[in-house]
Amino acid sequence: MGDLIKLNDGKEAPVVAFGTEQVPSETIPQVLKEALDAGYRHIDTAYSYGNEKAIGDVLRQYFSAGTLTRDDVFVATKLWVTFLGKDDVRGAVEESLSRLQLAHVDLLLIHAPFGFKNRGDGNLFPLDEHKNFELENYDLIETWKALEKLVSEGKIRSLGVSNFNSVQTDLINFVATVKPVLNQVECHAYLPQKELQDFCHKRHVLLQAFAPLGSPGRPEHMVTEGEPVLLEETVLKTIGEKYGKTPAQVLIRNLIQRGIMVVAQGVTHSRIKENFQVFDFNLSAEDMANIDLLRCDHRFFTFHHMAGSHPQYPFQIPF
Repeated sequence: MGDLIKLNDGKEAPVVAFGTEQVPSETIPQVLKEALDAGYRHIDTAYSYGNEKAIGDVLRQYFSAGTLTRDDVFVATKLWVTFLGKDDVRGAVEESLSRLQLAHVDLLLIHAPFGFKNRGDGNLFPLDEHKNFELENYDLIETWKALEKLVSEGKIRSLGVSNFNSVQTDLINFVATVKPVLNQVECHAYLPQKELQDFCHKRHVLLQAFAPLGSPGRPEHMVTEGEPVLLEETVLKTIGEKYGKTPAQVLIRNLIQRGIMVVAQGVTHSRIKENFQVFDFNLSAEDMANIDLLRCDHRFFTFHHMAGSHPQYPFQIPF
């Protein structure tokens, strides 16, 4: 299962999660089985990924066969931004639980601080007549309080946030009875998030990295011409050669040694295994310092086209 990391509520979670954002339902049976067989015990999904049912089917097979028990697997999902209204929270979470075929999730994250309008028709990405996203400004404190009720009922074990900046994290942290255990954000050598990590650390909130490799597999429409390619950086290849490791493994190890949880994604057998083989070596202080030099604060996921004009758009401040 790899190394465990302690959350501020006393629970533990595997430091490396298997990410499923770009894994469609029809592919889940193959890749999730490979991930579980490779040793992953932390599964990261979301309401909006559309693959919770397929994940639940695979987990049920493993539980029924006795290969794994429910306690062996840490399952995280996310509350989508059309359901941030306090009256929509319960229904959305219970839908996720039903699809996952679980009595509880180990971790539930608010997917992002900005909201979309809930039309009531199941449309997760509502557009107006001008093809702009229909935005809604929800009270995130009320959202959090609704989630806390589900914690008290045993349907959620731990709560967290995703794509929140420091101000938004504090907004929740100051009022929370159930404190957020982590903030999942884009984080890699180009965008190391050191200031946000330091800020969260003072509040006992862990940072969790998505796109730790610079998201080389993201859809074409999300790729900007001339963007740097993290995995092609010479320094990562040089460091990897010292340990018999790939640039991807070096990047994941770098984050782990910084005390950051990692969501590693892969759809091929080799990449799934490779991303998990990061517990048998340690980067030196010199290696870590050389990786630090790659910082350019380049963000691959700006969400600007989705919510750049939203009052809760998170990237209007440095961190």
